[in-house]
Amino acid sequence: MSAFENARKFFEACEAPKGWDACKPYVAEGASFESQCEPLTEIDTVKAYTEWMAGFVRDVTPGATYNLHVSSYDEATRTAMFFGTYHLKHTKDGGPVPPTGKEAHANYVYCLRMNADDRVEKMVKIWNAPWTLKELGWE
Repeated sequence: MSAFENARKFFEACEAPKGWDACKPYVAEGASFESQCEPLTEIDTVKAYTEWMAGFVRDVTPGATYNLHVSSYDEATRTAMFFGTYHLKHTKDGGPVPPTGKEAHANYVYCLRMNADDRVEKMVKIWNAPWTLKELGWE
């Protein structure tokens, strides 16, 4: 499989969200994670992010879905990018307040740098989390 195919399979598994076991085949050992938004600033590995994502959906917003708007791959930098919108509703007892029943439609971008073995070695998530959490009624 090509780097872009592996990046796409990782993206789909992560967004499903199927958790680390489904994402692991597409990720290099010790792959790093970055994001400049709360609540992700303390997460620094791709493994931890995939576990956070699966837990957030399972424990707070079950039934969340996404639409992928565009994806691309730059061979020169070995970087895949995915732009999507996540659709979620706070329906379970998770988060800082009881279930609000409110919906959010969060735009986000994944930047995935692939290594020589065509696996994710670094992930950056660009997401306006405060906006999303406000839509969910968490202020």
